Amino acid sequence: MSHPPVSGHPVSRLLDSVYLACIWVAGACIFCMSIFIPWGIFSRYVLGTGSQWPEPISILLMVVFTFLGAACSYRAGGHIAVEMITQRLPSSVQRPLRVVVHGLMLLVSLFMLWYGIQLCIGTWGQSIPELPWMPVGFTYLPVPIGGAVTALFVLEHLFLGDQRHRAVVTFDHESVAADAEGAL
Repeated sequence: MSHPPVSGHPVSRLLDSVYLACIWVAGACIFCMSIFIPWGIFSRYVLGTGSQWPEPISILLMVVFTFLGAACSYRAGGHIAVEMITQRLPSSVQRPLRVVVHGLMLLVSLFMLWYGIQLCIGTWGQSIPELPWMPVGFTYLPVPIGGAVTALFVLEHLFLGDQRHRAVVTFDHESVAADAEGAL
């Protein structure tokens, strides 16, 4: 059921934007963590006043990075466990097994979406002691969001083909420029 990538398809172009947004958000999370954690150490050991917010905020940023990064990694074919076994089997078995693997991945992502929403709703009224203004449910939002994005990328893979070799995924800007010139 996996076809060659359809890069000009409107759905793929839309998911390119989702993919790039997730990459930028994940990168911003790593950047902010690299500032917040040293600030927490500096304020505790140099200033002697220990800020309470760097650790919980950094943990939240790591959760955002993890779930959005995992979705992007799936689209880019970076999850080693997704095709590790299928690549070692005879080619006649590989194609149906890949469909099963992607179907299971779709089930996992829909599980994350459904139960992540339930978790957010169930904990929205609680607050984090270090950050009383932030509901606990907010900290769980990356789970259903990551599940939804992963589900979109799985469906894209199943219906529009593997996207891992496209320029937007490999960040091959020369291929993007060549594709744009070829389209003219």
